[in-house]
Amino acid sequence: MTSLQPGQFKSEIIAMPSWLRRPIGKASEISTVQRIIKQRQIHTICEEGRCPNRGECYAQKTATFLLMGSICTRACAFCQVDKGHAPMTLDSEEPQKVAEAVQLLGLRYVVLTSVARDDLPDQGAGHFVKTMATIRQLNPETQIEVLTPDFWGGAGATEVLQSQRITIIVAAKPTCFNHNIETVQRLTGPVRRGAKYDRSLRVLAIVKEIDPTIPTKSGLMLGHGETIEEVLETMADLRSIGCDRLTIGQYMRPSLDHLPVQKYWTPEEFEHLGSLAWKMGFSHVRSGPLVRSSYHAGENTSMKCES
Repeated sequence: MTSLQPGQFKSEIIAMPSWLRRPIGKASEISTVQRIIKQRQIHTICEEGRCPNRGECYAQKTATFLLMGSICTRACAFCQVDKGHAPMTLDSEEPQKVAEAVQLLGLRYVVLTSVARDDLPDQGAGHFVKTMATIRQLNPETQIEVLTPDFWGGAGATEVLQSQRITIIVAAKPTCFNHNIETVQRLTGPVRRGAKYDRSLRVLAIVKEIDPTIPTKSGLMLGHGETIEEVLETMADLRSIGCDRLTIGQYMRPSLDHLPVQKYWTPEEFEHLGSLAWKMGFSHVRSGPLVRSSYHAGENTSMKCES
């Protein structure tokens, strides 16, 4: 993908702007979560993706669980989640394990995401629902947000099948339905292999068609060479299909095997984009260099820019 050598990658890390450097958080809070999820052989995107905000989120009683294993059937060029191997066998006990972890950690707000499972007949939609139901049995007060793949894949993929899979999850009444568009239309091909821009918009549109009362959410990751005009066009496209909530953050290159960063957007630029998103009509906005799609997900603030 790139001819950069390890020494050059080190230089790239050293050159990272000061606003992208932050303390990881309290070691005790992180180790408690790590111990509980390791004991149950479950996964969180916080750990698999080495999120810079995980200590803060753990302290606020929020976590994002990665369902259906840690190996993705897609090969997006930005994502740190493992890929290129056979996907893991679906663990029928995972919903119970996740529910117990939620209970032990006293989580008030949970985000359920997953690797793409194009190998499964329903792309994993039923597993999402089973996990939601099991969490609610043990933790009736915990709110559940879902951050899903596009549910398009496998043999004979059609819009009808995609809609059926999304309908299953909508019927389970998540607190919020999140699907990340990730980047602008021009860059979707090289950045999100196997995904399509219009297909991602359709995921969120289907949710609103089925149940307009469920808030929808999406996220953008800047730094791949997009222009501000393209970012605004993407935000407008999201609003056109009724997307309620938006997160905007900086892409940071995980390794030499991932796409290089084309630009580090400044905190002031993120703040400006956040203000424009609010003016467009998004009800919740998080915009800042270290913002990720689940950052402060459980808060009910109407607008916030994180620098």
